[in-house]
Order: sequence, then structure tokens, then C-alpha cells
Amino acid sequence: MHHTWMRYLTPAPVHHRLGLACLGVGLQHGELPPVGPRTLDHHVAVVVSAGSGWFQEPGGQRHTVTAPALLWLTPGVPHHYGPDPSWDECFVDFTGPATAAYTELGHIEPDRPVVPLSDAAGARATVARIARATRRGNPLMEVETGAAVHELLVVLRRARAGLAPDDDPVLHALARDAFRPLSVAEHAARNGMTTAELRAAVRRAAGRSPKEYLLAVRLGRAKELLAATELPVAAVARRVGYDDPAYFSRLFTRRVGIAPVRFRAQQGRTPSATTRDDHVPGPDRVSDPRARTAPGPGPAPDHPAVPGPDDPPTTGPPAAT
Repeated sequence: MHHTWMRYLTPAPVHHRLGLACLGVGLQHGELPPVGPRTLDHHVAVVVSAGSGWFQEPGGQRHTVTAPALLWLTPGVPHHYGPDPSWDECFVDFTGPATAAYTELGHIEPDRPVVPLSDAAGARATVARIARATRRGNPLMEVETGAAVHELLVVLRRARAGLAPDDDPVLHALARDAFRPLSVAEHAARNGMTTAELRAAVRRAAGRSPKEYLLAVRLGRAKELLAATELPVAAVARRVGYDDPAYFSRLFTRRVGIAPVRFRAQQGRTPSATTRDDHVPGPDRVSDPRARTAPGPGPAPDHPAVPGPDDPPTTGPPAAT
């Protein structure tokens, strides 16, 4: 015996332009019939919260599915799965241009169709909100469900088994040392890892390279200082690890889209002359005095983040090209 509830949506083209559009949602439990073999033209996230079953890939490889678990069904890839003998599941069908970015960031994993979860409660709560939003007559149905799909992908990412949900220790260590003149290899050594292990860990946790993660921390802190203090741009550059203010300004402009002085002007804030850095809140505030004045690395213009894994830290400006 099984119980099934599902609803399907047909979003308009404008809803697809929001990035993600919900195409359907369902909740099922019991001795459900197997699904497939079939191939879809959109993504589906299937969350198994109780029970067990199986998942078969196109090549015939069969995986055991034990709750809590996530099944990724991706466009164009045949799949075949079912409970054995029963399970509780909820699913969300979705599509949109943002799926490519979520895949690049590691939130959607086409090569990993069965993902163990540490907990399915958060995902089920989000799916329940999607289901409630599909009530007849809801004028915000497509927008509300699309926004919730974004949230679902974040919740599923946090619920992956084996990952710290709120404070990844590797990312925490990189953020702590982001303003020091360290190469990626030196960051790895400080964490007891090889460079390859650090790259894999940061890619898995943040969906980007260590260089890009460190650059994001530095630029985020620079924006805080520009918006909330009257520190000169040269002083801001030093605080975030760059001893060459001209290089910092070029890097900031290239990555943010406007120069530091224009960014400060756009914020529309006028901090008092007595505003001090240690009054600025935020998780990236530097607490190590050495880090406040440590000269930053001088990466080459083609590599704007931080030194490469084989690059020694340098206190001078980037080499001319």
C-alpha cells in the first residue's frame, strides 16, 4: 500500500528568468512502484527520509539507498530506482539557467546520483513549504516555489553527510589567515594537508579554488573597511594583505566593477573621523596585529587572488607584463 500526493506547475517564461523554476512537488510513502527506466529533460531532487531501496545507473551499476539520502535525477541521464520494500520520499522537479551555476558550485552533483545525508528534516520542511505554496489561487505560486528551490539546494548542500553544516574547519582556517602573505602551499601546510588535498577540500566545501575563496574574503573585508571607515585606500589595501595600493585598486576594480573610491562613495555613508577599524563588525575582522600590517602577496595580473601553490610570498608589486 502506498500514499501519494503531487502537484505539477507550468511556469511562464518570465519565471524561468528568475533562475530556477519549480515544475512539480510530491510526497510519497509506502510500497511505491519502481520509477523508470526513464529520461527527463529537467532536474529532480528526491529526498528519501525513511526506509531503503535501490538506484540503477545507465551502465547497470546498482546502488543501495538507505535513508536519509538524496537522489539526483539530471536531464538526459536515464535512471531507474525504487524502494525495497518501502520508503518515505519527497521530490521537487525544477529547471532554469541557474542549474548550471549550482552544478559548478557542487550543489547539484550529476556524477553522484546517490548522496547520503546527515539529516532529511530540513529538506522535508522546505519541500513542505513548496507544497503549501502550490495551493490553488496563490498569486505568488511560481515566484514563491522558485525561491524555495534555491533554498532547497542550500539546505541539501548543508545536509550532506560528512560535511560540517555551519563552520567548515578548512574554510574557517583560510578566512582566519586570509590577510597574511601565505602561498596556497603554505596554507595547506598550516592545515596539515597537501596542496591537492586543500584544493579538493575547498572545492568540495565552497565550490571554488583556494585562491578564489581567499580573494573573496579579502575583497569582502576591503568593502567593509571602505564603507564603514575613513581609512585611506592605501591603508585598506594593507589591512587586507596588499602592500601595493595601486595593484589593490586595479584588482578591486577588475573584480568588483568599480574603483575603491567609487565604491565608498556609492555606499552613501559618512563615517565620523573617529571611526576605527575595531568598531567594524563581521567575521573577517582581523585580530592578529601581525596580519594588520603584514605585507600582502604580489600576484601577477593574470592571477589576481593570492600566490599560487608554488609561488613564494612577495612583498613587492606584481611584475610588469
